[in-house]
Amino acid sequence: MPLDEDVVAAIYREHGPALRRFVLSASRDPQLAEDVVQETVLRVWQQAPDITGSLRSYLFRTARNIMIDNYRKAQRRPVEALGREPVDPAGAVERVDELLNRVLMEEALLRLSTEHRDVLVALHYRRFTVNEAAVQLNIPTGTVKSRAYYAVRALRTILDEMGVER
Repeated sequence: MPLDEDVVAAIYREHGPALRRFVLSASRDPQLAEDVVQETVLRVWQQAPDITGSLRSYLFRTARNIMIDNYRKAQRRPVEALGREPVDPAGAVERVDELLNRVLMEEALLRLSTEHRDVLVALHYRRFTVNEAAVQLNIPTGTVKSRAYYAVRALRTILDEMGVER
């Protein structure tokens, strides 16, 4: 059963800008980004899958797959302009995967409580030691350790709910 047009329009309004930014960060081509976003939403509409995890992570995975398919199609065609260096396909796929992982991790971190997110950001992104994080966050070192433990557990649960594979 296909999705209602109003539902599709709502999906496009809610998730379109984030998808566009994701594709633009990988391709730098605004027209290609718009095409990929439209095709992503179109596939959701046509297939109307039974999504068990996060709709956003499903959309990002679909957009990633479309970009990879487009890249592979382009590689089968001869080079159009002289002086253009061929792109390493493995590197392009890795870059898209890295961008997707960043987007999904940002979404997962936003679902954590502020206290847990602050501790994880201090320890894992800013590379603070436990003592440095305690000083920065103005909490005892034991609290930093405890929050880090529970934050990682909560983050794993959130990522599992989003359908992110380890």
